[in-house]
Amino acid sequence: MATGMLKSVVLLDGGNLRKSAQEIGFQYNNDFVERFAWSCIDHDREHVLRILYYDCPPFAGEVTLPISGERRVFESGDGWLRELAQRERFAVRRGILKFRGFRLRRGITPTPSQTLADEDFAPDFEQKGVDVRIALDIASYSHLPGIDQIILASQDTDLVPAMKYARRLGKQMVVASLGNMRRLPPELYEHSDDSRTILPDRLR
Repeated sequence: MATGMLKSVVLLDGGNLRKSAQEIGFQYNNDFVERFAWSCIDHDREHVLRILYYDCPPFAGEVTLPISGERRVFESGDGWLRELAQRERFAVRRGILKFRGFRLRRGITPTPSQTLADEDFAPDFEQKGVDVRIALDIASYSHLPGIDQIILASQDTDLVPAMKYARRLGKQMVVASLGNMRRLPPELYEHSDDSRTILPDRLR
């Protein structure tokens, strides 16, 4: 590592990154995550000590379908997260995906004469524990003298208090986003020292 390089950590909100990638048309997999993470770095002036990826394994469990009342089993596997954790400088933090019921699929408007079927509904899942883990890591790295900068790829405004805490302790906060199709909330800009947009062409 060259003298004067900023010692940095990269924190990736997997749920947010997945949504942004799919909207732009990228196949979301571990190779894409790795390319995006390293594209967040200014390699001329920043040295990455660790890349932390936050996500939930797919839901596993048995649920009751909304119309037929039949049971459906969701099976899960976290092999892709374990594989990502083995990549250079990566660490993975797992949240939990909670099943919150079913919702009508987009574009379906029920009418009095219409008979709905199970296929008209999509399962509704909610991530739990991801934002808390990101906030805890921001706070933890803020106390390490060997860290100069925290690069955060997320659109979660619940992380603003942790960002403010890091800056009060003298750390530089950088927010990163994928492409120009999604704009970061202004609160994240307000409480960061720098922002950078990762253009899709850099990831192809």
